[in-house]
Amino acid sequence: MAPAFSRAIVIGASSGIGAALVRELVAQGCRVGALARRGDLLEELACSLPTGAVLPRVHDVHDFDAVPELFAELVRELGGIDLVVFAAGIMPKTGRDEYDTAKDLDQLAVNLGACIAWCNQAAMTMRAQRSGTIVGISSIAGERGRKGNPVYCTSKAAMNTYLEALRNRLAESGVHVCTIKPGYIDTDMTRGLPGLFWLISAEQAARAILTAARRRANERFVPRRWWFVGTALRAIPSFLFRHLNV
Repeated sequence: MAPAFSRAIVIGASSGIGAALVRELVAQGCRVGALARRGDLLEELACSLPTGAVLPRVHDVHDFDAVPELFAELVRELGGIDLVVFAAGIMPKTGRDEYDTAKDLDQLAVNLGACIAWCNQAAMTMRAQRSGTIVGISSIAGERGRKGNPVYCTSKAAMNTYLEALRNRLAESGVHVCTIKPGYIDTDMTRGLPGLFWLISAEQAARAILTAARRRANERFVPRRWWFVGTALRAIPSFLFRHLNV
C-alpha cells in the first residue's frame, strides 16, 4: 500500500467531507492544518481529536489575499507539507426562474476562485520541494450543464479543467494532483434534497478520497460506481440532455 500522509492542510474542514478527512487523516497518524469559516465547529473538531493533532485556523475562503501568509504559517508549524485538500464549496438553492448574478458570482468565488488561490500556493511550495499531493473535491455535477444548478455545475467543470491543467504542469516535478468527483454524500449540502441514491457517509467518502490520493489517481468518482453515471451523462447528446429534468 502507498504510504500514509504525515502533514496535511484541509480547506473547508468544519463539517461534511472536510471534517471527515481531518478525522481520518489524524487516525492515520497525520497532523492537520484545518481551515474553515466557522471557528466554533473547528474548535469542536480539534478538541475531539488528540491534542496537537489539529491546527485549527478560522479562514473565509473569499479572502484570497490571506492565503500565502496563512499557508506559509501552517507549513512552518507542521514542519513541512505533503498533502493539501481543497474541500470548501457551496451550492445554494436556485429556483428554475432565478438568475441572481450576485449569488452566482459568489459560487464561482468559493468553489473555483478559492480553489485556485489555495492550489496555486500549494503548487509553488510542492514544485520547489519536488514532492506532494494536491486534492480538489469537485463533483459529478461538473460533468454536464444541468438546468437545476447552472453555476454550481460551471464552477465544478472549471475546477476539473484547472486541476487537470495543474496536474499536467506539475507532473515533471514529482507533484501529483487528484480530482475527486463525489456523487451523493450525506452532508449539509445534500440533506433534504429529493431523489438521492447511492448515498454514502462523509466518513466513507473520506476513506475513498485518501485511498485515491495515496494511489495517485488522476481522477476518481466517489463511490466509484458513479463513473458509469458520469460516462452516461457525457454520452447524451445536448439536444436530448436539455429535456431531462436535472
